[in-house]
Amino acid sequence: MNRYNDIEIQKDKKGRRFRKTILLPIIEPSENDTYIVGMVGDRLDNLAFKYYQDSSLWWIIARANGLGNGDFTVPIGKQIRIPFDKFGIIDEYNILNDIEI
Repeated sequence: MNRYNDIEIQKDKKGRRFRKTILLPIIEPSENDTYIVGMVGDRLDNLAFKYYQDSSLWWIIARANGLGNGDFTVPIGKQIRIPFDKFGIIDEYNILNDIEI
């Protein structure tokens, strides 16, 4: 799932193309979430593949933990929350960005 595929492309007054700003859902903790401690070599995309079988869902883990501002690495020793309900989060993302499935 590439979260930008369905985001509308717009043009500015000079004809430059850009994608509409996307909104990310707030991801509240759940009793079903998994918690890990960041180890050497942990990356958001690798964790997304391990827990969701889809590395493109790295943004869910990043959003839940305030990570990923240009860096996929996970801080060593930091507790990381892996949200359980990826489908609910994706559905909320689609609603926020007016994406029809």
